[in-house]
Amino acid sequence: MQIAYAHFTVNHMVHYQTRLDTTFAALSDVTRRGVLEQLGDSDASVTDLAQRFRMTLTGMKKHVSVLEQAGLVTTEKVGRVRTCKLGPRRLEEEAAWIERHHQLWSARFDALDELVEHLKRREKTDVPRKRR
Repeated sequence: MQIAYAHFTVNHMVHYQTRLDTTFAALSDVTRRGVLEQLGDSDASVTDLAQRFRMTLTGMKKHVSVLEQAGLVTTEKVGRVRTCKLGPRRLEEEAAWIERHHQLWSARFDALDELVEHLKRREKTDVPRKRR
């Protein structure tokens, strides 16, 4: 029973890490982030997106494909027009991951600030007083 649970946990963790990697890779490109912002305002065809971002249709299709694989965009083809819209992913796992690391680093910087202040106070009290 424990082996099955451990296997599930490892598989879940690998799947979670793969999903994070795919999402962050998709978000690492300025054009793809721009596409997401654009689709936040309204759905758009791949052709419209290519024109707005001044790129080839092939280039935009590649960007849309990366976003689609990450679940950030969905596409639907009607006739010759492929329309893009925001996907079902809401980035909750990614936001939670960022928040955990933000808290970790904040705690480390707070501890560093405390240490620096402690050393400053100690330095002031350790300096021998000059005689007049």
